[in-house]
Amino acid sequence: MDCFSDPLIETVVVKSHGQFTKTEIILNVCGSHIENDPAPILIVRPTEEEAKAFSKDRLAAMLRDTPSLQGLVLEPRVKGSDNTLFHKKFHGGHVTITWSESQAGLASRPIRICLCDEIDLYTVDAVTKAVKRTSRFWNRKIGLFSTPTYADTSAIDSKFQASDRRFPHVPCPLCGMFQKLDWEHVQWQTGRPETAVYVCAHCTRAWTDHQRGVALQDAVWRAEGEFRGVAGFSAWEIHVPFSPLAKMATEFLDAKHRSDMGDPDPLMNWTNLTLGATWSLKGKSVAAEPLMERRENYSVSALPYRILYLTAGVDVQDNRLEIEIVGWRREKRDDIEESWGVERIYLYGDPAKKEIWDELDEIRKREWTTEDGRQLRIGAACVDSGGHHTEEVYRFCKNKSSRHIYAIKGIDGARPIWTPRAGSSRKYKGNLVWTVGVETAKARIYNQLRVETPGPGFAHFPEEYDAEFFKQLTSEEIRTKFFHGKAALYFFLPKGRRNEALDCRAYALAALNSGSVPWEALLRAAPTEPPPKPDGGPGAPPGLPPPAAKPPAAAPGGQPRRVRFKFR
Repeated sequence: MDCFSDPLIETVVVKSHGQFTKTEIILNVCGSHIENDPAPILIVRPTEEEAKAFSKDRLAAMLRDTPSLQGLVLEPRVKGSDNTLFHKKFHGGHVTITWSESQAGLASRPIRICLCDEIDLYTVDAVTKAVKRTSRFWNRKIGLFSTPTYADTSAIDSKFQASDRRFPHVPCPLCGMFQKLDWEHVQWQTGRPETAVYVCAHCTRAWTDHQRGVALQDAVWRAEGEFRGVAGFSAWEIHVPFSPLAKMATEFLDAKHRSDMGDPDPLMNWTNLTLGATWSLKGKSVAAEPLMERRENYSVSALPYRILYLTAGVDVQDNRLEIEIVGWRREKRDDIEESWGVERIYLYGDPAKKEIWDELDEIRKREWTTEDGRQLRIGAACVDSGGHHTEEVYRFCKNKSSRHIYAIKGIDGARPIWTPRAGSSRKYKGNLVWTVGVETAKARIYNQLRVETPGPGFAHFPEEYDAEFFKQLTSEEIRTKFFHGKAALYFFLPKGRRNEALDCRAYALAALNSGSVPWEALLRAAPTEPPPKPDGGPGAPPGLPPPAAKPPAAAPGGQPRRVRFKFR
């Protein structure tokens, strides 16, 4: 806040964890100018809803409750006031509140004080357009605030790296040596995060939370880069005196546990919101060969006893239907599901004709037997309606949602894997379609493919799956793209590659997320140990690689085999 009064500083950049009083800083800067240095002020929020909430809940409360500001800005309801929710006048200036997607809000009125909050959530070029409006003022001030997101796309991180990069240095309460606090020096006894302490980098003695809070009062900001008119500040949750280290350690262990099981979202959120740091992906692709080498010796006629539930993903092509049946297991509420590839099925024929859909319906009714004798049917299935046979998909899925058969449409961008409420088709009235966040689903799949130990999050594959399946499953690469003007990561399919196996697995995962699975009841009905072999010996431990086996032969012309079944 002092930097906004420094004539040598034009831009202030704040990259920090969540709840670092960034909004309070914006309010204080705004109130200071209303009372002491009137000027046209622009405040930019990520969305219209957040702009409304800021105006009603934060700005209006400050103007109402601060004695020195009372009466300087008339309320919108006061007679003679031309103020609105997003535009408030005062003597010598005004406060305009807008959001990153508002072209009009970013393109009108010259501005001297520009304050942009959570810029990592902005649409592309929104910051540039907002700052451009300050070009007429020699004494302009620009404030950029945000919690960082992905390393490849974070706007606040790039702005901070271009600043003088200031970090708080805190004196040790025991030896007095100043140091930059980092997560590596937070330590606790194994399995006991409640014992977390901060260990001094110089004297190696531990600080209590109380000692840390006292030391923080003497913290000083020290720059690591050259000053060129841009002051950059970075801090994380350890600099909040009333935030205990035990809480941070507990949240970290929980997030890491879920990440180890193939769900990186909690650890990414912890990194962004607690450490105030960007999140880097472990890798932007997955190799097919290691997955093929770990195939296991189980068959479709006797599925592993650990499988509890089956789903199906159906990809509709112009001359065939491609299906994957996937088995799932989850033992604890917070665990990520363990998965088994059960079977790949190819139904060749014209999807415009009824016969191929009758075959699909027979597969839906089929039963699979586990090695302990349980009979499993497909609990839920998703059929892609985004191709050239949308009408046929709708016709097949119509009135089948009660049997958990869904017509789905994949949607790009940062969306949930499953949208609980179905939409209706405008062209094919009376038909329901569910949207699937395919980017999110594929990210979950890729993270599970990186899990190397059998258990929660691990993906098993039978030896019947050939090399072509694994090539398709790992065919896409993670790249950066702009969705609706916002930088985001997306899955890119290089030219010449096929991705039907990945699509089918994504749809099967969406089917798993389509409803509540009775895991506890399924666990009670399943054995806890492998059943004995026919010779009386113990069952083979799950997850062991199979003996070398030749992949199944392909049909003439390199096409996958068409698989047919005899139904009872």
